[in-house]
Amino acid sequence: MSFDSFLLLLLAPFAALGLGLLAWLVRRARVRATALWAPETAAIGARQGRLAPLLIGGAALLAGVGAAGPRWGQTVSELQGRALNLGIGIDISRSMLAEDVAPSRLQRATREAQRLVQDARGDRLALLAFAGRSYILTPLTLDDAAVALQLDALDPEIASEGGTELADVLRQGKELLSAAAEGGAKVLVVFTDGETHDSVDAAVAAARGLKSAGITLIMVGEGDTLPARIPLRDDGGALLGYKTDREGRVVRTWRRDEVLRAVTDAAGGLLVSGSASDQAGAVRRVVAGLERAATRERRREDLTPRGWLFGLGAIVLLGLQGVLRRGPALALIALTLLPAGAARAQRPSAGDRLLRRGDTSSAAAAFAKEAGLRASADTALFDAGTAALLRGGYTDAARWLAAAARSLDPELRFRALYNLGLAALLQASRDSARRGDLRDEAAARFRDALLLRPDSREAKWNLELAQSPTPPPSGGGGSKPPPTPPQRAPPTPNPNSSLISQTEAEQILNSVERSERDVRAEQARRRRVATSSAGKDW
Repeated sequence: MSFDSFLLLLLAPFAALGLGLLAWLVRRARVRATALWAPETAAIGARQGRLAPLLIGGAALLAGVGAAGPRWGQTVSELQGRALNLGIGIDISRSMLAEDVAPSRLQRATREAQRLVQDARGDRLALLAFAGRSYILTPLTLDDAAVALQLDALDPEIASEGGTELADVLRQGKELLSAAAEGGAKVLVVFTDGETHDSVDAAVAAARGLKSAGITLIMVGEGDTLPARIPLRDDGGALLGYKTDREGRVVRTWRRDEVLRAVTDAAGGLLVSGSASDQAGAVRRVVAGLERAATRERRREDLTPRGWLFGLGAIVLLGLQGVLRRGPALALIALTLLPAGAARAQRPSAGDRLLRRGDTSSAAAAFAKEAGLRASADTALFDAGTAALLRGGYTDAARWLAAAARSLDPELRFRALYNLGLAALLQASRDSARRGDLRDEAAARFRDALLLRPDSREAKWNLELAQSPTPPPSGGGGSKPPPTPPQRAPPTPNPNSSLISQTEAEQILNSVERSERDVRAEQARRRRVATSSAGKDW
């Protein structure tokens, strides 16, 4: 036997003892109070309900042990059925991104393969992906959910080598299916446009190897026979251009029926046309006529969770207590259903009450005290820093907001970073000795905030103010209140208060956008896969 939490197991006896003792004390107090005005009723109550403390303590003990997660024994289940071995190969080369079929060759192949997986439940499935070389994504398995999960993630970027080597997937499919220990027919289904860059002779030779191994090959053509361009899109789906070769010419690709037919004939298999409206249905009809072998699988689970048994025992003891003492049980149910404590739960904190009265100094201290008492103090730290920023305490505001900026909540982190930048920017307008350093710090904080929310106009505008060669005006001796930090709504600085024009601001934003595009282009260049041995990466 093992337990998920030994701490809960150690605390269970103490909890049971405490609840049992509490029930005994409550019972004794109730009997004594009753004896003051009805001695006969108190005598009856003293004779009844003596088992209540034991039942409540026993229920608490069983509930505590069940919460500790006890495990023991083994669970063995046996699955029977009739199955065959089905390997699915998906072409993930860049030519499969062509959109001559909707929405693209790759997406159509993935969709038809997913339908095939759904219809082949009970069969042993394997998934291969190939481009310049072939990859086994899942071995033969009865877990069709794992195969479907891998199908959802198919993308040309996962291939380490570009191009299309059809012979590789045929050879690897043969090795994978030939190694299957279970009986039943062996089928390899390959979704491709036939744009192979290895020699057709190599693919034909690999197909003959499939035939000699007794493996049925089903080729599924994707795409159209008319030339199509290969679109290049960014992460958002926007069109960036079209694939070009080394000479700069736009690549044209089409479905190579002559290659698909030659490979299928060499393997003695079946070719499903790319113009077929239901490719998965055509494959399913062929697979349905193949031999299936009886399968029997035994699944064993060690250390089966048994916590529910203890929970059931606790419910039985509480039910017995409710039957024996129906009056107290009904009273407890009524108290549970009453909305007690609702007003306390909705009561505002001390910091909120002080902030509403305008006492920002006391509110900041109250929020800081609340942050020290709570396990999850990010919100309290943010409130303390914001209150300090409102009263002009930039040092305390920076300390508390910096702690809140380490929060895992992206919204809270954005607001904390924004307020940090605002605090540094306001402090820079009042501290001429450290103005340059403070404005650099403000710009860094606003940049960090924009990484979390790139569409924030307020953060962009304040970043422009921080980067402006002339510092923004201070507002003059407190005649204007400081900008409202974005606890509820981010502040919008007045454009007319800045010494830079709207045209200059637009130029700064355009410069930032160009830099971002250059960074993305560099990242895309580094992710570019290697070319195949034929010198082509589509």
